[in-house]
Amino acid sequence: MGYAFAATMTGTTLPTPLYPLYQHELGFDTLLTTVVYAVYAVGVLATLLLLGRASDVVGRRPLLLAAIAVSAVSGLVFLAGPSLPVLFAGRVLSGFSAGLVTAVATVAMAELAGPAHRAKATLVATAVNMLGLGCGPLLAGLLADHAPSPLHLPFAVHLVLLVPAAVLVWRIPETVTPGPLRAALRPQRPAVPAVVRAAFVPSAIAVFAAFSVFGLLTAVAPAFLTTVLHQPAHTLAGLLVFAMFAGSTLSQLASYRWRAGSALPSGCLVLVLGLAGLATAVGTESLPVLAVSAFVIGAGQGLSFRAGMAAITEHCPADRRAETVSAFTVIAYIGISVPVILVGAASALFGLPAAAMTFTGVTAALALGALFAIRRHAKRPGSAASLST
Repeated sequence: MGYAFAATMTGTTLPTPLYPLYQHELGFDTLLTTVVYAVYAVGVLATLLLLGRASDVVGRRPLLLAAIAVSAVSGLVFLAGPSLPVLFAGRVLSGFSAGLVTAVATVAMAELAGPAHRAKATLVATAVNMLGLGCGPLLAGLLADHAPSPLHLPFAVHLVLLVPAAVLVWRIPETVTPGPLRAALRPQRPAVPAVVRAAFVPSAIAVFAAFSVFGLLTAVAPAFLTTVLHQPAHTLAGLLVFAMFAGSTLSQLASYRWRAGSALPSGCLVLVLGLAGLATAVGTESLPVLAVSAFVIGAGQGLSFRAGMAAITEHCPADRRAETVSAFTVIAYIGISVPVILVGAASALFGLPAAAMTFTGVTAALALGALFAIRRHAKRPGSAASLST
């Protein structure tokens, strides 16, 4: 299950180091690159909202097999040749596959592990998710630099990786008794119960800030390396994004036993430190500082996301948990898409370095605002429990 999860997620980030090649081939600018990147989130959100509960009804395996199939169709679309319609269609389809697989694979791994190991299995699923996301740019970057047909071979290799994933998912036990398909197609409306809003708001702000930085680095880091640092190696772009996802994975594993009341403020502080490093890297055009800041930003994102999710799910009423998590996820994916398009628009007017510097300042202010809100909430009488897990 872990292999299938990682292999599917790998396909969602394959285009990352290839964006400069697409720009050169098709003649578009950074703004359009950010839009191509961001439409991925549209696919994820549409799938989560429409099919968020579907696997509880029809079973885990059908949804997982559908995710692998959609991922394969996305790869076939990219193989059709470089054009803007191909890029948009491929990105939306990869968003559909990510939206299908993320929640279902996480739950399936926990169920297959059994009640005694459920918490650890969920943590491992998170690590597998981030590993797959990080391996996509690394694989595509290596192939683009050291193999022929850089805009086609990475997607062909990914199709090969999906074959054993489909076979393995077909063979794993089903953990749900299937029900009627009609009940699976009920849209999941995001909402936040009043009892958890005081904890939800600062957690959501912190996660919005963290995911917006993820979106920025994933979308424009290759262009920044090429145009500002004059480092056109695609492997380097892949390593940079891999370092960010590795930081997220390691921080989530390391903070497994931390209380949310400690982990969430720590995540905000680490994110601000990473943003300071990013601003320094942009100002000094320093590759080593950029690499370190990418890892630190990943660590801040991992801390913020894990702690924020723990805070809102633990103290939310059981019958409102799914819609609250949906709201939290929607905010995260708005963060990963909308701000990066604004950076792309600003870069067209003022240049990428100036747009990136402005972005780091605004995002750092958001993270600090979330930190102050968390501290203020924790000091209120009777509120400590809401961030204590």
